[in-house]
Amino acid sequence: MATHQLLVLPGDGIGPEVTGATLRLLDAVSELLGWSVEKAEADIGGRAIDRVGDPFPVETQTMIDKAEAVLLGAVGGPLWDQAPKRPEAGLLAMRQYMGLWANLRPFRIFSGLEHLSPLKNAKARGIVFRELTGGLYFGEPRGRHLLPDDLEVVDTLRYRRSEIERIVRLAFKYASDHHWTLTSVDKANVLESSRVWREVTNELAQGFPDVTLTHRYVDAAAMDLVLNPAGYQVIVTENLFGDILSDLTGGLVGSLGLLGSSSVAGTGGTRGLFEPVHGSAPDIAGRGIANPTGSMLSLAYLIGWSWSEREAERLIEEAVAESLVEGPHTPDLGGKASTEEFTQTVINRIKKIVQRRKIS
Repeated sequence: MATHQLLVLPGDGIGPEVTGATLRLLDAVSELLGWSVEKAEADIGGRAIDRVGDPFPVETQTMIDKAEAVLLGAVGGPLWDQAPKRPEAGLLAMRQYMGLWANLRPFRIFSGLEHLSPLKNAKARGIVFRELTGGLYFGEPRGRHLLPDDLEVVDTLRYRRSEIERIVRLAFKYASDHHWTLTSVDKANVLESSRVWREVTNELAQGFPDVTLTHRYVDAAAMDLVLNPAGYQVIVTENLFGDILSDLTGGLVGSLGLLGSSSVAGTGGTRGLFEPVHGSAPDIAGRGIANPTGSMLSLAYLIGWSWSEREAERLIEEAVAESLVEGPHTPDLGGKASTEEFTQTVINRIKKIVQRRKIS
């Protein structure tokens, strides 16, 4: 019997609702496949601020050290807009604490939900590899400087070659393993950091002759993702560009509620942080109508990446996809189903898939 360990951070807003639904799904999968899963729970974000005054408490750090993988709900909300420490600071601190340097965000237009996409020919499926530790978000110096008659603001875009190399190599390996093309996105016509990014990517390409590599400026890539999304399978880019383009893919598929993500620090088999990409949605928190799809898909990525249970990952993805085809749908997708109703639909679908495979 396989034994796995999981730390759950429900967080704020709809976080506890979508993680609760996802844990029900995990229990069903565990029972069907004969696993033993040891689950623990800790606080992060606003919930942690309310309890101990810190969005990333020491006790949560200690529990992360013992976990094989971490499943996060969501952080943030207007309740903490004026707090000395913002809930989002806890998420950034956790990523740094865990040493996570790559964010993987798959995107897909699901069958039956093509009408939600703004695209005329609604077909898209790929993944964005976003570097997490460098760029404008973390570069120093930064800040405001008062001038005699003006205000100057400074943000520094800083990258080390080693940071670029590891994320690009990871994307190349993924593209090679999946027989997909790779698009590297930069702004090499303006930025020196992008010129180095492109140089490193071209060097690494020599080790992956089976992968078709294309370079794109970020502005051209943003336009082309809308006009020709099928041309983008694996995208690799730096921190700020990745943040923007990965949200753009949420628009392509019709809802951020349909997207999960992984933040990792190595290849498969290593610990990671897995979370839906939607926010805490405080306006619908506690109403039982949150869409758990992003959280369920994040669980699938967790199971496949950190636990190396690839068949179970595909099982969950298949069950979610089939459930989205047939419904019922939550309100964000135009339906009237509750979180509970959709969760039970996915669980029932998994049981049917397992039974179908046994019969065949």
